[in-house]
Amino acid sequence: MSAPLRIGNASGFYGDRFDAVREMLTGGPLDVLTGDYLAELTMLILGRSRLKDPKRGYATTFLRQLEEGLGLAHERGVRIVANAGGLNPAGLADAVRELAAKVGVPVRVAHVEGDSLPVPEGFLTANAYLGGAGIAACLTAGADIVVTGRVTDAALVTGPAAARFGWGPEDLDALAGAVVAGHVLECGTQATGGNYSFFRGHDLRRPGFPVAEIHADGSCVITKHDGTGGVVDLGTVTAQLLYETAGARYAGPDVTARLDTVRLDQDGPDRVRISGVRGEAPPPTLKAGLNRLGGWRNEVVFVLTGLDIDAKAQLVREQFADALARSGTEPDEVRWELSRTDRADADTEESASALLRLVVRDRDQETVGRAVSGAAIELALGSYPGFHVTAPPGKGAPYGVFEARYVPADEVPHIAVLPDGRREHLAPPATTRPLQDVAEPPLPEPLPDPGPTRSAPLGRIAGARSGDKGGDANVGVWAVDDDAWRWLAHELTVERFRELLPETAALTVVRHLLPNLRALNFTVHGLLGEGVAAQHRFDPQAKAVGEWLRSRHLPIPVSLLETAHAPEAHA
Repeated sequence: MSAPLRIGNASGFYGDRFDAVREMLTGGPLDVLTGDYLAELTMLILGRSRLKDPKRGYATTFLRQLEEGLGLAHERGVRIVANAGGLNPAGLADAVRELAAKVGVPVRVAHVEGDSLPVPEGFLTANAYLGGAGIAACLTAGADIVVTGRVTDAALVTGPAAARFGWGPEDLDALAGAVVAGHVLECGTQATGGNYSFFRGHDLRRPGFPVAEIHADGSCVITKHDGTGGVVDLGTVTAQLLYETAGARYAGPDVTARLDTVRLDQDGPDRVRISGVRGEAPPPTLKAGLNRLGGWRNEVVFVLTGLDIDAKAQLVREQFADALARSGTEPDEVRWELSRTDRADADTEESASALLRLVVRDRDQETVGRAVSGAAIELALGSYPGFHVTAPPGKGAPYGVFEARYVPADEVPHIAVLPDGRREHLAPPATTRPLQDVAEPPLPEPLPDPGPTRSAPLGRIAGARSGDKGGDANVGVWAVDDDAWRWLAHELTVERFRELLPETAALTVVRHLLPNLRALNFTVHGLLGEGVAAQHRFDPQAKAVGEWLRSRHLPIPVSLLETAHAPEAHA
C-alpha cells in the first residue's frame, strides 16, 4: 500500500486564526496544506470590495499569511491549495508571484477559474461551485501553490487526492471518501473540538487544526499534529459530518457521497478512521450562489432594568410606533425581541437588566437611518425609568441576500491555468445522476423496557451541531451510545422537534436518519429568512440552534441518564 497523502487545513473561514499557516507547516509532516476562505457571506463582502477596487475581490489575509508561509512550505516540500481567490483568482495568483519574487522563494503558481457566471441585473456576484478536477490538473502540472475561486469546500481535498492517486471521474467511491474527508477538514478546528457539545471534557483553549491521512482507496484517518490542543474523537468527527448537510446523499460536482455508508472507528488517541464511503455519479447541475444588496437595516438595543420589564418594553414599543407614524417614514419591516437576561434581586446592575432589541429593514437608507435613530434618541428623557441603549443608533447599514440556483454543469467552464500559463479546459463528468432522496432506513428497535423517566435536558444524552444553508437551518443530533440512539430515533420526531423549538412550529422541517452515525439531521426551511447577510434573526447563521435544542427538557429514561457515556453525563 502506498503512503497516505497528508492534507492539513489552516483556515475554516475568512478571518480564522492568522498564525495557523505557520503552525501547520512547522507542527508536523504534511504533503498539502489547504485553506477555506469562502462562505456565502464572504462572497458578498468580496463583491463589495471589488466595487471599490476592481483589482481586489480576493482574501487579502491569505497573502499576508504567505509572507512567511511561502518559505516554510518550500523548505518542507508542502503544496498549498486555497480558495482565497474568491472573485479574482487570477489577480491573487499574480499577487502570490509578486510576493514570491519579493521574498526570494521560487514557487510555481497556478489558479482555477470559470466559476464566475454572468451577473444578473441587481446582483453583485454569481458563481458556480466547481469541483476538484482543475486543482488536480494544476498540481499534476507541477504547481506549488494553487488558488481558486468558488469551488466546493471538499474540492480542496478531492483535487490533491485525485492528483496524487490518479483518480478519474469513474473512481466514485474513492472520490466520495475524499469528499467526506474534505467536509471534515473544511471548518478547521470544528473537527478538533471547537464548537463541540461535549467541550468540557477536553482542553480546548487552543485546538490544533485537523489533518487527513488519505489512502488510495479514499479511506482516511482524521488526526492533528502531535502536541496541539483539542481532541479528535468519534464525537468531534460525527459533529462535523452533520454540519450543514442533510440526508444520505451529499451531492457535489465531483461525486455524490453517500453519508449513510460512512463508517467511523477510533484508531488511537486523536485518530478517527473513516471508511466504507460509497459514491454515486454527481448530479447534472452545479449549485450557483448569487448575492445582492437587499436593502438597509438598523438596530437599537434598549436596556430595561429592575422591575416591570414587560411594561417597560410595551411602553417603548408604543412610543416608537407613535414616533414613526408622526414622521411618516414607517420601515418595511419592524421586529422587536425581548431577551429576559434579567434576574430578580440581582447583585449587579447588568444581571438585573433585560435587552429589548429593535431591528428595522427597508430598501431606503434614510427610512432606517435618521428617522429611526431620531425616534429612539428622542425617547431618552420621556420613556421608561432607567432608559438607556447599548450603543448610539447609527445611520443604517446595507444587508445582503443570498440565493442558490442550479445551472447545467456542461454550461460552466472549468479552467486550470497552469504554472506555465497554459489553459486546460476540464470536461464535466460524462456520467451524471439526478439527485433523489434515498428511502428512509428502518428505525432501530425501541428500548424493550425504558423504565421510569425524569425531566432532563436532551443534551445529557445527545450532542448537536447546527449551521446555515442560505435561508435554511440544519440541525444535526447524535446519540452518545446505542441505547440512547434507540430512544432518540423514536422520540425526536419532527413533531417533538417543533415542540421543543417553537420558532420552527410554522416552518417546514424535514428529518433524515443516519443510523451508522447514530444521528438525525433536521433541515428547517426558512428559519434564516434571506440568509446570513440579511441578519434575519438573533443568531443569523443558526450556529446555536443545536445547543438551544440540547438545553430543552423532556422526559428521558432514567436508565439512559445514569449510563450515558457523554463526558458531561455526570456533570
